[in-house]
Amino acid sequence: MDQTKRLLEIMAQLRDPKDGCEWDLRQDFSTVAPYTIEEAYEVADAIERQDYDDLQDELGDLLLQVAFHAQMANELGLFDFEQVARSISDKLVRRHPHVFAGVVFETDEERRLAWEQIKAQERALKPNKAIDTSALAGVTAALPGLMRADKLQRRAADVGFDWPDPLPVFDKINEELMEVREAMEAGDQAHIAEEIGDLQFAVVNLARHLKVEPEPAMQSANLKFERRFRAVETELNRLGIATEQADLELMDQIWDQVKLAEKANESS
Repeated sequence: MDQTKRLLEIMAQLRDPKDGCEWDLRQDFSTVAPYTIEEAYEVADAIERQDYDDLQDELGDLLLQVAFHAQMANELGLFDFEQVARSISDKLVRRHPHVFAGVVFETDEERRLAWEQIKAQERALKPNKAIDTSALAGVTAALPGLMRADKLQRRAADVGFDWPDPLPVFDKINEELMEVREAMEAGDQAHIAEEIGDLQFAVVNLARHLKVEPEPAMQSANLKFERRFRAVETELNRLGIATEQADLELMDQIWDQVKLAEKANESS
């Protein structure tokens, strides 16, 4: 706790109007928010790389963001770091009745549904806010698109708006794919973008039915593409060919070789 106190004292000094840091003093909630999001992604990246020394540093950077927002709120008389800590502690106890209140859940699905019900009750009790009774209430608009699509679909499924199994989702994906083609042929760029969004939404639906988290799956696909493309660049460099001078046919050949080598390594 001494180090937590030290962090908060440092943050307060950085925001001191007389002796603080000019950059820190210029910031507000909206200007700091992008850094908060960036630090959360850097935490996720350290975990993905299993770099636990880096993870410690990145968690510190993320904690700094909490301290920064709390300090600014304290200056405005809104709340302070202790109130933030108390709020999350109360919430954890409230949302885990099976741990703190003796409630028994037979399945993970029962536990998840209870969690969502408690969240809905919390939203209803918030003062001075219009009560949103939609099943989709509280799904944050700022989430990454794939993650938000998954959460919206799960909320709708909780009230019965869902296909019973994955097979109809394949038909929906094919339907959306055809609509993308039709929009492309019509040459309407806004319509193309809309249909691409519908296609992505349908793919997220399939991932959900197959019990795959879409955002991590997309990140894995990004990493795989990056790994393989870098291998293509390495091979072109070995052949003495600049990447921008290589034709698509050669790059495709090398790409296929990289894929085969990866599969051979996985099976060995």
